[in-house]
Amino acid sequence: MAKTNNQQIIIILGPPGAGKGIQATLLADKMGFYYFDTSKIIEQKVMNARDGEVQKIGGKEYNLLAEKKLWEDGILCTPLLVAFWVNNRIKELAEQGESIIFAGSPRTLPETKEIMPVMVEFYGKENIRVIVFELKAEDSIWRNSNRRICELMRHPILFNKETENLKICPLDGSKLIKREKLDDTEVIKIRLEEYKNRTLPIVDYLKNEGYKVTDIDASPAPANVFDNVLKAIK
Repeated sequence: MAKTNNQQIIIILGPPGAGKGIQATLLADKMGFYYFDTSKIIEQKVMNARDGEVQKIGGKEYNLLAEKKLWEDGILCTPLLVAFWVNNRIKELAEQGESIIFAGSPRTLPETKEIMPVMVEFYGKENIRVIVFELKAEDSIWRNSNRRICELMRHPILFNKETENLKICPLDGSKLIKREKLDDTEVIKIRLEEYKNRTLPIVDYLKNEGYKVTDIDASPAPANVFDNVLKAIK
């Protein structure tokens, strides 16, 4: 199926804790886009994996327990496997006429080279916009080590003086929890290295391929970042 609509794609990239999920949620609500959270797809696929369970792609099998171990250790899952899951969902959403906001995906150059052609086929390069959040490593570690999400819908809850004593998510009423292992300080450091070495090279690739890319400072309050994102995509 070739491109048949004028829907759009916004891709938000950035280090752990840059606020990609919060901004994607805000944009989805304001613009009526589908919020595509690749982390949730990966988590759903690997967290309940059973011994010996595999994903077959072509003639190759990927062990989902091995992928779970990578995910828990802060290492990015196998790019071609992630791209397979993502591409299948992109095609479904395109057929439904949905515009999409991606938060933190694609994550590696091999994954990018698999996903972007599918995006272009269904949406057109002119309808794809890339936002890159910039955040210092020390801010990323602080944000992630204090981050909590809700147990039901996995909403991220901004950590500050007003929310530090919250125990229940104000959005859906479920318990607030920390993501086991993934937001431990040492794992965050690994995730930052993964971002630096495996995700950042995507930015230059996308620029060289002619995609619209805008850098935005992610250190201000979410409301200020949101204003800057809106300006960038207009």
